[in-house]
Order: sequence, then structure tokens, then C-alpha cells
Amino acid sequence: MELLKEKGINPDIVLYLETPPSEKQLESILKKLNFKARDLLRKGEAEFKEQNLSDQSKSEQDLISAMIEFPKLIERPIVIYGERAVIGRPPENVLEIIK
Repeated sequence: MELLKEKGINPDIVLYLETPPSEKQLESILKKLNFKARDLLRKGEAEFKEQNLSDQSKSEQDLISAMIEFPKLIERPIVIYGERAVIGRPPENVLEIIK
């Protein structure tokens, strides 16, 4: 966040644990990241294991549905700038999309 402010960009912050993304929003984020749903999953979360999301037969839609139901599974932070997005870890990743 500090890196963005240094560049004169004041981001909108979405606390997705409080306001989970819709299916359409999540699909848009995945497209901007150029990720498949599996790439955005936090694999260390209890819900990942409980929902058996390591099962490779789970479809893209299954994984998206799980992230909507359990937003804690979504990797964070996600920074969106225009039509591009990055995972903000490490923070320097953010600089790639604002060039």
C-alpha cells in the first residue's frame, strides 16, 4: 500500500472477508491475473483440506464456488490496476502493473 501511495495512487480497499466477491467478480479477477482458480487458492487454510480442494478432479467452477463460500481461501492481497492485477506479495509485485 505504501508503494502505491508513494506513486500518488490511492487504492480502493476491498475487505473481501467481509464482502466476498461474486462469481462474476472472481472470474474477472482471475482473468486479470491470468490465473486459473487453483493458482489463487491459499493451500494452507483448513478449508482447503476440509473441502478436499487438492483433488485434481475438482473443476474450475468447483474451485471458484469454494472461494466464494470460503473467501479465506483467496490469496491476498490482490492489486487491480486497470485491466491488470497482481498478487501483492512481495509488495514490489505491485510496481509491475503501474508502469
